[in-house]
Amino acid sequence: MPTENRSARLQRIKILAQVLTALSLLILLVSAYIRLRGAGLGCGPWPDCYGQILTGTAQLHNGEARILHRGVASLTLVLGFALVWQCRRPQTIQPPAPYATALLVLMIVLTFVGLWSSDPHRAWAGFINILGGAGLVLLSWRTALAAGSAQGAASPRHLVGLLHAGLGLLALTIMLGALIGVRYAATACPSLPDCGGVLWPATSGLSALNPFTTIAVAVPMGDDGGVALHLLHRYCALVTLLLLGLGGLQALAQPATRQSAGLLLTLLLTQMALGVLTVLSGFSLRLAVAHSVCASALLAVGMQVLVRAKASA
Repeated sequence: MPTENRSARLQRIKILAQVLTALSLLILLVSAYIRLRGAGLGCGPWPDCYGQILTGTAQLHNGEARILHRGVASLTLVLGFALVWQCRRPQTIQPPAPYATALLVLMIVLTFVGLWSSDPHRAWAGFINILGGAGLVLLSWRTALAAGSAQGAASPRHLVGLLHAGLGLLALTIMLGALIGVRYAATACPSLPDCGGVLWPATSGLSALNPFTTIAVAVPMGDDGGVALHLLHRYCALVTLLLLGLGGLQALAQPATRQSAGLLLTLLLTQMALGVLTVLSGFSLRLAVAHSVCASALLAVGMQVLVRAKASA
């Protein structure tokens, strides 16, 4: 392929992927707003009305938000096909092609999962949607990075290891947060740093880790399963803060990763602050939505630091 044609295609792919990243973040924001508002966060009197969507009583629906969500999701799917076409025709262009293809597959999967998402009792559908939303941001941004250049001085191997471990813990933390949401377990632990005097999850509460269940009512305060999810989520978040914080500080010393590392550390501190403030505020809707969106942005930026560190290793 001529160099000029390749460069032009990579530039188009990069722009499309960046647009998809922005749209994916918007989908995440609107989806979190619809989901959490329907669950009853911020309703009055709080927390008596929490989980009202499960009982079939009056819900705080927002028609404009749902229309926006469906419209943006449809546009994203169309652009996903366009991105794959740019990566695969007239011939496959590497390295962005596999990431773009994975992104489109995820979009199609989430489209089918959406058929079951209207029923809040299906925890698995909400769980897949939440994780899938984070995956959309991650894969679209990974495609944009693959279409760009990644060059720099050598990075130490232990930095790559720290980032790998930190991102793995971050993914686990997001999964636990998703389980808290789909199980309507926010009120199980409305205090910090413990949960009503409990500092370690009971064995009986570990069954809450199973997302393939049917939810009948919101989890009450002190419930073993809800407490276990909250405590595991917090402990994983602390370890994530340690690992990504150390990795980010070390990445600041590397020219190839300095700018991304600064953004990573900023998002990391912001995310931790949002998590604490969400609990202390009595689970404010705005803070809960911001916490959800920031988690995916943090995952994408952490992956960017890792990609650039590996490219220069």
